[in-house]
Amino acid sequence: MKVGGVITDDYKTSKVALVYGQMNEPPGARARVALTGLTVAEHFRDKEGQNVLLFIDNIFRFTQAGSEVSALLGRIPSAVGYQPTLATDMGTMQERITTTKAGSITSVQAVYVPADDLTDPAPATTFAHLDATTVLSRAIAELGVYPAVDPLDSTSRVMDPHIIGQEHYNVARGVQKILQDYKSLQDIIAILGMDELSEEDKLTVARARKIQRFLSQPFQVAEVFTGHIGKLVKLEETIKGFQRILKGELDHIPEAAFYMVGTIEDVIAKSQTLAKNV
Repeated sequence: MKVGGVITDDYKTSKVALVYGQMNEPPGARARVALTGLTVAEHFRDKEGQNVLLFIDNIFRFTQAGSEVSALLGRIPSAVGYQPTLATDMGTMQERITTTKAGSITSVQAVYVPADDLTDPAPATTFAHLDATTVLSRAIAELGVYPAVDPLDSTSRVMDPHIIGQEHYNVARGVQKILQDYKSLQDIIAILGMDELSEEDKLTVARARKIQRFLSQPFQVAEVFTGHIGKLVKLEETIKGFQRILKGELDHIPEAAFYMVGTIEDVIAKSQTLAKNV
């Protein structure tokens, strides 16, 4: 961040304020860290008229610290051992992240999910205040698909045809539907095998597996880890690509060609290369 000029040694020109709360500190101090960072963000917004980007890593630690403070105060815990004031504590903080006439605060928050249970009171209470959630899945990571985003558990309030357009909305919902259909067929496949599926279900599985691999993204920042050259793809190209998969225009292309590529043109080129190497 120093190289990019975001953080400088001169606090007057620096564009970042960092607030830390280490896990070795008392729970009372850790419980105040998120509120302190938010107060700093409000100062930049209200006093300096800035549009502020607030990163919170990890919002679960705010809940955890509040739970520890509650236990020290002798309060009777609520569900799963969390403090009885969980919803109030979270709401008091999250509702301060808002836009005013002077400026705005936009927050990106990492959320630890205990035991990967999205219904746990801590993450569930947090999700209720967020406009969008991007859920990372261990199962998808095991497939080697990166970023390991679960498109079925992830949500967004922006997913509205009046905001993103009818075509984008239809394609996104179509992708979710075919992935959900594939998920519902996985138990049958595991027990009886692919041969017991109808031709329609086999087609659903084939397209869903291609969509899964096409959802992988060769990031430029991840080149050293994936070994794939990073690519920047326009939103319109991405929508067009998934639309063609849903329509069945690419049923003849092997699913391996969809992995870690950019546009559909890259998929077709990769399939031709794979065919030559067979």
